[in-house]
Amino acid sequence: MNRLKPDESDARFLRRVIALAVIVAVGAALYRALDLLILAFGSVLGAIVIREVADFYRERVGMRPRWAVAAGMATILLAIAFLLWLFTVQFGSQINNFVTDLPAIVDELHAMLATSPVGQKIYDAVEAAFAGSRVAHDLGGLAQGSIELLLNMILLLIGALFLAADPGVYRRGLLLLIPPASRPPFADALDDAGATLSLWLRAQIILMTSMGVLVALGLWIAGVPSSAALGLLAGLSEFIPYVGPTAAMIPALALAATQGPGTLVAAFIAFALVRLVQTNFITPYIQQRVIAIPPAITLFAIIGIGYVFGIFGLFFSAALLVVIFTLIRSLYLRDVLGEDIAPPGGES
Repeated sequence: MNRLKPDESDARFLRRVIALAVIVAVGAALYRALDLLILAFGSVLGAIVIREVADFYRERVGMRPRWAVAAGMATILLAIAFLLWLFTVQFGSQINNFVTDLPAIVDELHAMLATSPVGQKIYDAVEAAFAGSRVAHDLGGLAQGSIELLLNMILLLIGALFLAADPGVYRRGLLLLIPPASRPPFADALDDAGATLSLWLRAQIILMTSMGVLVALGLWIAGVPSSAALGLLAGLSEFIPYVGPTAAMIPALALAATQGPGTLVAAFIAFALVRLVQTNFITPYIQQRVIAIPPAITLFAIIGIGYVFGIFGLFFSAALLVVIFTLIRSLYLRDVLGEDIAPPGGES
């Protein structure tokens, strides 16, 4: 006689309790590993870029697949080395002077805004909002822990190289976690997400280049010092739509303010004209074949992802939003509701 054996109702209750405990444990583990997860996602983006370059070598140059992947890895490493050279050698003195003079620039900007009650309130609001954000906390941590930042970047790069070497292994492993009957729609959704990310990255590279060139030219005409370095910063900031370019505009305007009110006004006009051209002419033409996400959703999603994941999440927030939006379209709208969803690149 098994007096301690639970009856069927008790067994169901125990199974539910165990399932709930497992879900809570997994959720807690994922929450503690948010930084690692966002770095892994960054590695996926890096792997997609490497594979895109490898496809170019394979299709246009005629390289064998393995050699094309190796050439893609070498190209990306050389591109990273070139950016480091720009920041450390070509624009190193300009960036160092700006960082050194930043406290004085902030004080001068504060003095200009403090001449009116509205300006003072704007400065106080921006200072309070920045000081209380997780992004500000992470930036402070980065300033004090550059070694940790470097290690994270190395981890991201190594992960990208491993993923790019044989992405099929990781795709098959991920699909093994899905019940066999549900694998075909999930496989299609993964393919859609990869194709959409590839198109989005191509568009972003073009937009970043055009943004950097136009901002550098506009600030040079306005007479702002270090216009080339500021243009490079503006171009890189375009990777984070709306939020990035706005943040990149602040140091440029602050530096322009040190040259006088006329230079400040000219710099603001330059940014306004560049944004007008970028938003109304370049961006619609470049992104016409990429998934179209409403601007309001993009803005609030980027802020929300940055709030949850911090500075690294903010950097990859736009790409993460593209993946989430694509998966919702593919898995829910197409495979659950039966909507006729166009494939990536098929939007008009």
